Amino acid sequence: MGTYAIIDLPDDEKVYKVYRYLKEIESKLSDYIEDSEVSQINKFAGIKPIKVSPITFEVIKKSLEICKMTNGAFDITVGAITINYKRKGLISLEKAKKLINCKDVVLDEKNQTVFLKKRFMAIDLGGIGKGFAVQKAYEEINVDKGFIAIAGDMKVWGHSREVAIYNPLNKSILMSAKNKKDLCLSTSGNYFRKHIIGKDTDLLQVSVVYKDCTFTDAIDTGIFAMSKKEREEFLKNADFGYILLYNDGRVEFNKIVFEYLDEVQFYPF
Repeated sequence: MGTYAIIDLPDDEKVYKVYRYLKEIESKLSDYIEDSEVSQINKFAGIKPIKVSPITFEVIKKSLEICKMTNGAFDITVGAITINYKRKGLISLEKAKKLINCKDVVLDEKNQTVFLKKRFMAIDLGGIGKGFAVQKAYEEINVDKGFIAIAGDMKVWGHSREVAIYNPLNKSILMSAKNKKDLCLSTSGNYFRKHIIGKDTDLLQVSVVYKDCTFTDAIDTGIFAMSKKEREEFLKNADFGYILLYNDGRVEFNKIVFEYLDEVQFYPF
């Protein structure tokens, strides 16, 4: 997945099992691996449906649900820009923008196939894949307590431990806390890879806390991609915790954060 993973489990055997499972997921979902299922879907966009594994079908189905929930702010077909325009140079930016539409992804539940309706469409799971992998690993390992993190996406369950959120403004810690209950915490920002395509806003970083890591990973990306007006409307009735960091250093959060976190401390900068 092009990044680091931290796995803290009761014994080494289970650590290795999770690591192998994460590598298996990566082999299916990475668009950097030529023979992955996602790469095959992209290769045959506009040509034919591709039969995929239950794992790939599940993450794409969930991606489309979140695309609808966020009114298109989170959209895995952004791959037309990130893959086919930026990385491969196959199409122009103007053409790529016209190909971003999650409604043009066709799922066949019975046959477990995925089809992109238009040539040069592409799926990029970078905004959901790591959280999805963490969540699936947690479900697969089935142990009483543990900690799994891939880059900015983490799952803590069965115990309390200190967690923290990075502050890109001073390259230190923005916030630290201890979890009150099992949680997922995901953070997205555009300051390292410039990988999130969205509206220009004064938002620098988004963190989301909830019970499911697939959700937190995708939602923080979606919020980051929204305009200010879209974001304010979307967050009005949020049933998840969020912490927003703005370019000028302002921090905004809601009460639900404190349902998941205790001993919350924000650090001055």
